[in-house]
Amino acid sequence: MHVVFDNNLLPRKNSCDDDDIGILQSNGGEPSSKEDEVPTKEETQDPPLEALKDMNLEEREVAYPRELNYVKGGEILGDPSKGVTTRASLKNTCHYVAFISCIEPKNIKEALNDDFWILAMQEELNQFDRSNVWTLVERPNDKSTIGTKWVFRNKLDESGNIVRNKARLVAQGYTQEERIGFDETYALVARMEAIRMLLAFACHHEFKPFQMDVKSAFLNGFINEEVYVEQPPGFEDPKFSNHVFKLSNALYGLKQAPRAWYERLSTFLVEKGFSKGKVDTTLFIKNDGKDILVVQIYVDDIIFDSTNELLCQDFAKLMQGEFEMSMMGELSFFLGLQIKQRKDGIFINQAKYIKEKLKKFGMENVKPQATPMSSSIKLGKDEEGKCVDSKLYRSMIGSLLYLTVSRPDIMFSVCLCARFQANPKESHLKAVKRIFRYLQDTPSLGLWYPRDSTFDLHAYSDADYGGCKIDRKSTSGTCQFLGNMLISWFSKKQNSVALSTTEAEYISTDSCCAQVLWMKQQLLDYRIDVGTIPIKCDNTSAICLTKNPIHHSRTKHIEIRHHFIRDHVSKDDIVLEYVDTLHQLADIFTKPLDKERFWTLRRDLGLMDLS
Repeated sequence: MHVVFDNNLLPRKNSCDDDDIGILQSNGGEPSSKEDEVPTKEETQDPPLEALKDMNLEEREVAYPRELNYVKGGEILGDPSKGVTTRASLKNTCHYVAFISCIEPKNIKEALNDDFWILAMQEELNQFDRSNVWTLVERPNDKSTIGTKWVFRNKLDESGNIVRNKARLVAQGYTQEERIGFDETYALVARMEAIRMLLAFACHHEFKPFQMDVKSAFLNGFINEEVYVEQPPGFEDPKFSNHVFKLSNALYGLKQAPRAWYERLSTFLVEKGFSKGKVDTTLFIKNDGKDILVVQIYVDDIIFDSTNELLCQDFAKLMQGEFEMSMMGELSFFLGLQIKQRKDGIFINQAKYIKEKLKKFGMENVKPQATPMSSSIKLGKDEEGKCVDSKLYRSMIGSLLYLTVSRPDIMFSVCLCARFQANPKESHLKAVKRIFRYLQDTPSLGLWYPRDSTFDLHAYSDADYGGCKIDRKSTSGTCQFLGNMLISWFSKKQNSVALSTTEAEYISTDSCCAQVLWMKQQLLDYRIDVGTIPIKCDNTSAICLTKNPIHHSRTKHIEIRHHFIRDHVSKDDIVLEYVDTLHQLADIFTKPLDKERFWTLRRDLGLMDLS
């Protein structure tokens, strides 16, 4: 969208200020038809600046109907694709700059009073026309019609600056009936460890990953069902006010929209010579001799890299030829992750996200803490404690859980506090606030992937026997590395009560084995065979148990499903190796630690502050 204004209609001043008033046009400054032509200076004289300042929208419409022809009675008149001509107060702007609104409208009534949001809504409807999303038809008598609504959002960059006003027209899909309005609904998205693996792959091979975004991606998905939606609020056709739109493509809000988009994109890529990953179907690979092009899909966000930069350029042209693309360039901001590509490595953090959440929960000026949780804390149900706002508590936990995408150092603390979301007490809220106080002290901490790292896959597995004070279940903690690059990790309370330390460690190792096998298969799609994968454990009895196929009294109570690790040990897929407790990196995911121990493990995991 290009927004310019006619210099001939501006008050003659040497510089612009808060009182500047001009003509805005969404069609690049050119009149869309003879009827829409802007009067020249010979045809009309600039109105006095003071008079315009004192006029409201209705008065300006009467005084200058040709300029203010876009709104009447809450409706947009004419074809939205022709753009609008309005007079607006320009705040702190100069000639030939893009204009945006800093306020998000709460409803369509507020949006229709803001020229910039009207332009944003028109751009959305223009996109519908370009994508042939719908056709205006008579309202069917035997079919239900789905309502529509506008959603208004200001798009921010990684620094928190508003860069775009985005108006999205969505269908009220909650009124759809299964087997009538939709069938399949789920859409595949990339796992976060798959994203980190791609970044590690790019870092190891010393090339830069790129990103692109598909404009209005869901509008490109084809739907097979017969679906009708109401005309967009504020943009009803005055001649056919009772007509509705019949959809040929998916619309945001429809239950089948994500699935339809994925099918369209995956079909297109396969037709162009890409192959899907064997275990991750959001991964697409194209081999060209010794070179490889890797594409990772997360709904409408796409990141890609290649051993040959020419393949990246060809892929960008391929996608631009089929879809409307935006935000193309080196990968820097993806799914809330700030990614800094340097000559010596890649740095991943969420500093912007942390600052936003600290401000949201009023924690930006609190006293910082050196660790996310005290080593002496014993969290329980605290049935006699004072109740707190459960909605606030859950909101804080949800924010922290997404932060664990790049901050493994808070993984255990967040997961422990998340166990009490059903009935949070004051003691639980205090523990959550301590995590925020730790983040206040370390907002710029993130994962560091050095370019000189090896690319061998290895893992650590640990367990805290009987760590839960409520049901005495143990806590499993694992982490997986490619060389010195931490790829995945988790902290989870085990499903059953372990009868011994050996059993707790054995169950944790079983979970770690499943994860490294997934990673091994994923790396095969990258044409990398990692061979036998070492899993480091600090319990010799658990290691011996994986090598001993004989069932006896010590193992008969362990669930059969945990013994699959023995098969993979016998096949040389994995090997368990002993590591002393001092060098057990997974220890940070099983229990709270003292400051010195916590800082040591945090550094060994690859967490750094490059600010």
